[in-house]
Amino acid sequence: MEITFLQNIWFILVGVLLIGYAILDGFDLGVGILQFFTKKNEDRRVLINSIAPFWDGNEVWLLTGGGALFAAFPHVYATVFSGFYLAIMLLLVGLIFRAVCMEFRGQVESDAWREFWDKAFNFSSFLIALLLGVALGNIYTGIPLGEDMNYTGSFFTLLRPMPLLIGVTGLMMLVMQGALYLNIKTEGELQERAIKWSMASYKLFVVVLILTTAMVPVLTENNFQIFLSRWGAYPVILVILISLLVIPSFVKKGKYFGAFMASSVIIAAMFMVVALTIYPNLVVDSNDKFSMAINEISASEYTLKSMLIIALIGMPIVLAYTAYIYRVFKGKVKLDEHSY
Repeated sequence: MEITFLQNIWFILVGVLLIGYAILDGFDLGVGILQFFTKKNEDRRVLINSIAPFWDGNEVWLLTGGGALFAAFPHVYATVFSGFYLAIMLLLVGLIFRAVCMEFRGQVESDAWREFWDKAFNFSSFLIALLLGVALGNIYTGIPLGEDMNYTGSFFTLLRPMPLLIGVTGLMMLVMQGALYLNIKTEGELQERAIKWSMASYKLFVVVLILTTAMVPVLTENNFQIFLSRWGAYPVILVILISLLVIPSFVKKGKYFGAFMASSVIIAAMFMVVALTIYPNLVVDSNDKFSMAINEISASEYTLKSMLIIALIGMPIVLAYTAYIYRVFKGKVKLDEHSY
């Protein structure tokens, strides 16, 4: 098994893990943001309990993606995690605080107490979604690297216009994902509101997506040309357009799971846009001098091969467990004495 083949396989697998995280944790981040727009405690509890069985398992995909990156492409792991240090710390604080909010909100019978933890839950969900989008934007746009593969910018370098635009696009995409998920899990008056949220977030996402797409050739002309030159570019664009077109129709017809799956396809396709643009690099140098190509910075052939064997054994187990959990907790949310 040639090392080039293994390097490409692990480029794909890291991407698959990140896509899995974005789709699965994406909807519960979206739900966390949308909870801000509810007033009744019962409605807020329904939203929290719609994601309660899944949120921690969803985050495993992010941990696994980080672990795979560390083992397969250690130089990339070192560069990204050191360069994005402050952003990653904010992300970790958000992830930790979000879990604390869910556990603490019901510990005291006080409206003020619940209100504080609910708002903290909303803000941490918003922060995580935005940070993830901006991080993806920086991977797409490129970051300044030195000859030693170290990040040479500052925290504010990460907040350039294009990464911020992509961050806002990602934020709206996850809000839409969360709203479409709530269409499946809620009923009655709350479901009617979730349907309105899904259509409103869909429209906002489309507007932001059009704006971001229009700015790509202006702010990152080279990336735009590279993407269009890839053989998979036009199929990916077609998939995004079809998925965008079917979501309103599915929602109108009450095919909420279909709408959710179409949104998930859009998320996966967005990652494919980034992958097609940056390949064969994992981290692009914005100065176009020291980009980190997979054939130059991967682990050894033995490491990649050993990890692939482990992945082939472990991934089916993870997928089976995930499918089982979602099957067990399918259906509408019903509150009881054990609910949050």
